[in-house]
Amino acid sequence: MSAKSILIVSTCFIDWGGSEELWAQSVPHLLNSGHKITVYKKHLNYRHPKFAELAAKGVTLTDTRTTYNLGRRIISRGLITLNNAYTEIKKLAPIKQADRAFIANLNTHTPDLVIVSQGINFDGLEHAYQCLLLNIPYVIICQKAVDFYWPGVGDRSFMIKTLINAKQIFFVSYHNYKLTEEQFGVRLPNGSVIFNPVKVSRYPLPFPDTSNGYKLACVARLFLLDKGQDMLIRILAQEKWKNRPFFVSFVGSGDDLEPLRAMAKLLAIKNVEFIGHIDNIENIWHNYHALILPSRSEGLPLSVVEAMASGRPVIITNAGGTAEVVEDNVTGFVGKIDYEMFDDAMERAWNERNNWENIGKKAAGYIAETVPKEPELEFAKIINKLIND
Repeated sequence: MSAKSILIVSTCFIDWGGSEELWAQSVPHLLNSGHKITVYKKHLNYRHPKFAELAAKGVTLTDTRTTYNLGRRIISRGLITLNNAYTEIKKLAPIKQADRAFIANLNTHTPDLVIVSQGINFDGLEHAYQCLLLNIPYVIICQKAVDFYWPGVGDRSFMIKTLINAKQIFFVSYHNYKLTEEQFGVRLPNGSVIFNPVKVSRYPLPFPDTSNGYKLACVARLFLLDKGQDMLIRILAQEKWKNRPFFVSFVGSGDDLEPLRAMAKLLAIKNVEFIGHIDNIENIWHNYHALILPSRSEGLPLSVVEAMASGRPVIITNAGGTAEVVEDNVTGFVGKIDYEMFDDAMERAWNERNNWENIGKKAAGYIAETVPKEPELEFAKIINKLIND
C-alpha cells in the first residue's frame, strides 16, 4: 500500500464536537498506513486537547483564517493558476474568503483524497465541489440531516452534482440517508451508513442504588433548537414531576445555558441541575439510572449509543435516526417530537422504573450485537481502499 496525502475538512463550528470523532479516531489507522494527513478547519483551536493530540501524532493543522492570508498573497503574486475553476465556482456557488484560500491550497498541495466532514448534510459541499472541479477525489460525511432545514433553492445545482460525484457519502443513520435523497430529489447509490465511535467500555455497568430516587442525565450540547432541552424543562414544570423523586442533570455546554437556567428558575423547578461538560462520559453512567434526550433533530447521537452500551435505558424522541437503535418499551422509551408525546414516553418509563436495570441490560446486548467495536477502523479501511483504487 503506497503512502498518500489526505486532506480532512471539518465544518464543525465549535472547538470540538461529536461530528469530529469519526475522522479523528480514524487518523491513527491512516497514519499507520503511511499516509500524510492535513486537517483544515475554520477557527481551529490549536490549544484544544484533541487537536494538540493530533498535532503530536504528526498531523498538519490548518486554520482557514491563516490559510486565507497566505492564499491571498499567493494569488496576488501570480504564483498559481486557478484555471477555470474559480470562475465556475463563483458562478454556481458563492465563495467565502476562506474558500478562496482552500482553492489555493488544493492547487499548491494537491491531495490524493479529500474527506469533507459536515455537521449536517450540505454545509461542506462548497469545499467538495471545488475538489470536483479540480478532479481531486473526495468523500463526504453527513453527521445530520434536518427535516425542517433544507438546502436553498439557488444552491441545489452544484450540491447535487457534488453529491452524485463523491467517491462515497457516509451517513450516520438511515433516516438521514433517506431524507438527504428526498431533499435533493436524487438517489445516491454511493451512500452508506456508518456508526460513530463509541467512547465507553461497552458492557453493562452496575446499576446505581435507587433508594434516594432516580437520576437521569440529559447528555447533549446546550442548543435547544436541536436538542430540545426547553421541552423537557416545560414537562418537568408539571406538579406530577416536581413531586416525584426524579432528578435531571443537564450534561454539556453551549450557548443556551443561561436561557435554560432562567427558564427552569421561572418555572420553579428544583429537581434539575446544569453540571457542564464532562470529558469521561463513562463516569456519568456509574451514577445515573437513565439517559433522557428530547431532541428536535439528530443524526444518531453518540450519547444514546453510549448510554445503552453502558446498560442504561434511554428516554428519547424519534428525531433523526435515534429510534433506529431503540426498541420502544424494550430497550428504551420513544416519544414523538412533541410536548405531550414526550411526556407520555417519560410517563411510560416512570411506570417501568423498577425494570430499568433489565431494560438497560437488553440495551447493552443490542449495542454489542449491532454496533461495530471500532467504526473508525472500518472507516479507515474504506478510505484506504478508495485511495488505492
